[in-house]
Formats: sequence, C-alpha cells, structure tokens
Amino acid sequence: MMKTAAVVFTGQEQLEIREEELAPPGPGQVLVRTHKTLISSGTECICYQRNFAPGTHWDQWVRYPFYPGYSAVGEVVGLGAGVETLQLGQRVATRARHAQYSVVDSQRCVVVPDGIPDEEATWFGLASIVQNGVRRAGHALGDDVVVIGLGQLGQLVVQYARLSGARQIIAVDPARSRLELARRSGATATLACSAAAALQAVQELTGGRLADVVYDVTGHPAVFPAALGLARRFGTVLLLGDAGTPHQQHLTGDVVTRGLRVVGAHDSNPPATATDHAYWTHQNMIELFFTYLARGQMNVAALVSQQIDGRAAQTAYRLLLTERSTVMGVILDWSQLR
Repeated sequence: MMKTAAVVFTGQEQLEIREEELAPPGPGQVLVRTHKTLISSGTECICYQRNFAPGTHWDQWVRYPFYPGYSAVGEVVGLGAGVETLQLGQRVATRARHAQYSVVDSQRCVVVPDGIPDEEATWFGLASIVQNGVRRAGHALGDDVVVIGLGQLGQLVVQYARLSGARQIIAVDPARSRLELARRSGATATLACSAAAALQAVQELTGGRLADVVYDVTGHPAVFPAALGLARRFGTVLLLGDAGTPHQQHLTGDVVTRGLRVVGAHDSNPPATATDHAYWTHQNMIELFFTYLARGQMNVAALVSQQIDGRAAQTAYRLLLTERSTVMGVILDWSQLR
C-alpha cells in the first residue's frame, strides 16, 4: 500500500484534500503518477454546488464522499500483471480523478504523443465529449452553425465546427472575454447577448435562413426554447452538456411546425469497442484530438486560465464559481507532490 493525496467532496460546497491508501495495480492495471488534471468546470461545479434536481441521475451519482475529476495526464510508474501495451515511464491520458496517484485499467489509457504539453493534453476528456456531439449533429460542408454558451465545451465546439467545414460559426454569450476566445478559435461572428436576443442578428448573418445546426451548450432551461428559434426549417438543435434540471426544459411549436431535429449528446454515448458500424470509441476520439493538436489544427493552450497546486483545489473551485465569465480552463498541478 502507498499514500496518495486526492480531492474529495464531503458535502455540498465542502472539499478536502485527503491522504489515502492506494493498493498496488492488479492484473491489467497500471499505477499512474499524475502530472496535471483539468477541472471540467460545468460538470464539477454542478456536483460541488449540488445544483441539480432530486431524482435526476445527478442525484444518484453524487454521493459523499465524492471523488471529482476525469481528465488526468501522468506517467506510468507501476505495471500490474499481464500489461503489455504500456511501459514504465510512458506519459498517458486517463479518466482518473483529481489525485496524486491513480490505479487505472491499462485499456483506459491513451499514450500522449511527444511534443504535446501536459496542460494541453488534459483537455482530452472534454474534447472527446464534444467530438461525440459534433458527430451526432451530422454536419455537412458549408453549414451555418450557432454555438450558445462559450465555456469549455463551447470553445471546443467552435474548433470542431471549423474543422468540419462550417461556413459560418456564430458564437453567442453575454461574456465578451469568452467571445474573444471563440473568435481566436475560429468563430466568424460573435454576439454579446442572450440566446433570446440573438434572433435578428442570426437572421441577418444567414440571409434570413437561420442556422443549420444550433448547439445549446448551457444546460439552462431558458436557453433551450430560444435555441429552437435560431434553427432553420428542418435544422438541428443539439443539446451538449447535461442539465441539472432537465424537467425545466420545454419544447416550442418550432419543433413540429418547422420539422426540427432535436439531438442529445452525452459522454456515455460512444461504444466501448470499435466496430465497422461504430468506430469512434473514446480512445479513438482522443487519439484524433491529439493528432489535431500535433498538427496545430486545434489550440487549447489559449483556453488555459490558471494552473494551481493540487493541494489548493479549494481555491480553484472558488475561482470557477466567482469568476465564471473570465476564467476558462483551471488545471490542478500535482507534479510537485512526491
């Protein structure tokens, strides 16, 4: 047994850094010494604040003690029996919690290519979530796209939409600092307003046709009906991100009268194993994301706002809650803990 420091939610808006015992890796597992982890600000702040309705799957998931985090990059420092695909010293991305060390299944690790910094590689988890959503949207070359909500996921949607050949990418968010990041990521137009106030501008930008695909990346119940109004006839509205209060999201008459397609996308959608019919597993999507990073076709370095010592995680979450409009990517640094 060895010791590891880990972030633990012990109650609503209660957090501790606990030192816990960690068993050695078993068959098919590896021990990873964490370098850095990215806080998924949307998901983790919902969990931290317990900002969800009773009876939702969130309510079943967030039980105390709760261990947040699912975007870790570190070094393989221990091998369990039968592990042949990884070697000691390799740098890997894995869906591990915010902790100094983690034991994970070797099959759930993806080797990080040389040349990609740790802080950029930590975006792999969010990048695969967004990539799944972009695939479900069914883009075609020349699509006009609206992205509502330019947090972490929204910024990545802008970049993937650009890679997918969108003609226009219209970013909608009240926060001008987020819109500036979106412009640098490839947005062709930015609207500093609510989704409800964006209709006229979207009409003008699209010649009255409205958007082929509208992404609601907010999970806010007031945004969904406005998003439906921004989609063209027979267009698509994609819900990316998991609302804490889904019972408050309501359809409008636009869905029926204009034949809209409403699509949900969730991290649990991709297949566990690649087949000819369903190739894009999490691992395959992560490898593609790393390919885009290596080629310079995606840029997440600009999205990193802060790197904070893992032992100061309380400060990191407080920053995300109080400076939400200006802070984007907060990374916990575990590299100084030995």
